[in-house]
Amino acid sequence: MENFMKNHTILRMVLILIFFAAGIALVIGGWFMHGSGVGLMIMLLGTIFLLTSLFVYNALYKDPRRKKQK
Repeated sequence: MENFMKNHTILRMVLILIFFAAGIALVIGGWFMHGSGVGLMIMLLGTIFLLTSLFVYNALYKDPRRKKQK
């Protein structure tokens, strides 16, 4: 997946933009639903989208030489 992300920069940037815009929209939309549990769930979903955009951004900078220690 790392090589795919390195080779397709436009697709990566579009994915980041989509996840970021959807995340911000969901967080702001859920914030306007005062006193509702549904608003909190929408805000949490927006936070997940924002974290996903951060994950896609950071996937390019993962060090392939670093392996997990067993």
